[in-house]
Amino acid sequence: MDYHPLKAKVNGYFLKHVGGAQRPAFFDAAAVCPALEHVTQAYPVIREECDRLLAQRSALPRYHEIDPGQTQISAVADADRNWYVFMLYLLGHKPQANRALCPETCRVLDRIPTLVQAFFSILDAGKSIPRHEGPYLGYLRYHLGLRIPTVQPPKLIVNAQEYVWQAGEATMFDDSWPHEVINESPEPRVVLIVDVLRPLPLVPALLNKCIIYGLARPTYYRGVLRRVERSAFITTH
Repeated sequence: MDYHPLKAKVNGYFLKHVGGAQRPAFFDAAAVCPALEHVTQAYPVIREECDRLLAQRSALPRYHEIDPGQTQISAVADADRNWYVFMLYLLGHKPQANRALCPETCRVLDRIPTLVQAFFSILDAGKSIPRHEGPYLGYLRYHLGLRIPTVQPPKLIVNAQEYVWQAGEATMFDDSWPHEVINESPEPRVVLIVDVLRPLPLVPALLNKCIIYGLARPTYYRGVLRRVERSAFITTH
């Protein structure tokens, strides 16, 4: 989410309300957003629906194909391996062809009042993600482990703190910190990613909603949605 010249000023303002350089890297997802507990509890059906997509993984769009802003971490690094995504929700937009294939997953996602975006994230065996940082402080990122290799399991490193995914387990982190994925596993790694609004005091919370829904939704993410919809037909045949 790149909000151009506003980004640095808004991030600086938000930092005053989230702990600055002492802000946490990881969070208790259920405490931040209680509705996410329903997502975690729905792990068996979410995994079942995602597994059906994995049968045609190579037909799914790669991350940089729907969001060119992710090219450096999706296509340039580890270029011989792929990072696939399957979008389910994007700033109020609901790609219907995708959602029709995952109705139960979408049912629990629709219970999240602060939902920003949600998608399945699929890394090829051995596909790592280089160190980078999210450009905006206004959201927090939830992961639900779906298919996690048990041999050399991949790990997420956020602000020098390590987390190893486990199937059926959820974690939440602040991706505005530098973070990376180290993946030497021989099997794909699959997680459900859910972004939710970061809890903030009233005034910065209102500003956050204005930026996300008033600026990002009609500009940057409109193009992402168009590319998602163009790729949706692949998974319906």
